Amino acid sequence: MEKVFVAQRVANKLYATEAAVDAAMMEVTEMMAELVQARKDLGLSAVVANGASAKLAEAVQALATARTAVVDAHGELDSVKLRLGIRTKMIGFDKGDGIETRGLREVASVREAV
Repeated sequence: MEKVFVAQRVANKLYATEAAVDAAMMEVTEMMAELVQARKDLGLSAVVANGASAKLAEAVQALATARTAVVDAHGELDSVKLRLGIRTKMIGFDKGDGIETRGLREVASVREAV
């Protein structure tokens, strides 16, 4: 199998992983906001569900750490791609922004660009 297609498969999974971590972070923060709003709506003391709020804050921190690790992995994989001699860019890849995939486009090598 051609390297470029294997790289595209890995890139697709990387983008999906990044989106999953972001979605999880959004869900946890929305849950925290909902918990605070529910406490306010019921007129409950700040002490009520404080432990749950603290656990959700820990979850947000863990997800932020995970997001940083995935972003770092993305950078590492970019350099691996170059070491393998793959000089491509994804154009039109759907990262959740509604733009559909149109495929790979070869870009000029560094030597040709200079």
